Amino acid sequence: MFEKILIANRGEIAVRIIRACREMGIKTLAVYSEADATSMHVQLADEAICIGPAASSESYLKIDRIISAAEVGDVDAIHPGFGFLAENAHFAEVCENCNIKFIGPRSSVIKMMGDKAVARETARKAGIPIVPGSDGPISNEQDAVKLAKKIGYPVIVKAVGGGGGRGMRIAHNDVSLVKGFHTARTEAERAFSNPAVYLEKYIELPRHIEIQILGDQKGRVLHLFERECSIQRRHQKLVEESPSPALDENMRKHITRAAVRIAEKVEYTNAGTVEFLLDAKGNFYFIEMNTRIQVEHPVTEEAVGVDIVKEQIRIAAGEPLTLEQRDIRLMCHAIECRVNAEDPANDFRPCPGRIESYYCPGGHGVRVDSHCYAGYTIPPTYDSMIAKVIAFGHDRRAAIDRMSRALSEFSIQGVKTTIPLQRAIMQDPDFRRGRYSTGFIDHFLGTKQIEPVESEA
Repeated sequence: MFEKILIANRGEIAVRIIRACREMGIKTLAVYSEADATSMHVQLADEAICIGPAASSESYLKIDRIISAAEVGDVDAIHPGFGFLAENAHFAEVCENCNIKFIGPRSSVIKMMGDKAVARETARKAGIPIVPGSDGPISNEQDAVKLAKKIGYPVIVKAVGGGGGRGMRIAHNDVSLVKGFHTARTEAERAFSNPAVYLEKYIELPRHIEIQILGDQKGRVLHLFERECSIQRRHQKLVEESPSPALDENMRKHITRAAVRIAEKVEYTNAGTVEFLLDAKGNFYFIEMNTRIQVEHPVTEEAVGVDIVKEQIRIAAGEPLTLEQRDIRLMCHAIECRVNAEDPANDFRPCPGRIESYYCPGGHGVRVDSHCYAGYTIPPTYDSMIAKVIAFGHDRRAAIDRMSRALSEFSIQGVKTTIPLQRAIMQDPDFRRGRYSTGFIDHFLGTKQIEPVESEA
């Protein structure tokens, strides 16, 4: 087992990893930017090294500085968390060449599955349904229009190296496709240093289902069932739950088997997520694989009772999976609400600033993953997520009621947050009945007025 791990990340995921390491008796080294000098992950780690200015391009994305910190700190391994360098194949390769264990899949697998076009082809060869679209990147607008007319509008342009909703544009006709093609390429170049895009048939109002998998270095792959992530705004997830209210046992069996099959096809190791779209007729289609731990991993941890971060570390250390597929079962229903420092009543305008007071909910069946505290200043430089509230109960209704209670207790003064929006979603009749799709938020915001809570600025 490792003696010391460097966490190449910040915020709540860095805190989450540090806590897992402490329970396993592993020392931790935090890296941080100048803007994060007072961050909780810096305070909780055994050691901390500043790696640069506030801009992530000069700190958390600087591979040479992170490797230098790892060498100075004499660590055995690096955990990348999510975002930043988590799916950067070059970073994983540098770790491998420096004899520092990268807690994630091999660099070759990250490269393969990180290329969305290659991932689609891999899924097709594995016999998994894929959304109709281009066989690879589309190089010009003429080819894009030609293919769109063949498969039928609407279509969606996606960045080959994309993620997080960036480099994606929906088109309903030739004019919007040409505009979206160039906009997506520009955005992809800026976000991922790769302008390549591909084209897919756009499935209107689908459900977004993802399967959590774990693979060890002995070739065994297990699934930890599904998460539903359909409550999204601009492809950014807001609410996640497990199990999905849309799947029956037969559908669940087929979609989880498909996820395991593609992971086995690429000889996947460590934690990963296979993502699908589910249409109104119950057909599912592979869309991508995320070669890292997900923001919403706590939903699965509570639903099945498996600590995914600890499993990641054990797998990276060469230990085999101790679980059998038959041992993994859905023990309860779990829901996660992301709390962002944004104003939902003002087009989700980011609201960085000082948190004057911070009261976190608790009680039976409630978990909060956060890096915030009273007096903490949220930097304007990074992602606006400041906390994740996870509620779980014996069934879906109990989990929703518990989440509603927890959100009503959550008090943050000094900045506006998405808590009022999340509270309203939990009370929505369609959500409570499990009747929703990826179009839920657009409809919801068009019909509801989000009232701020008294505890906010």
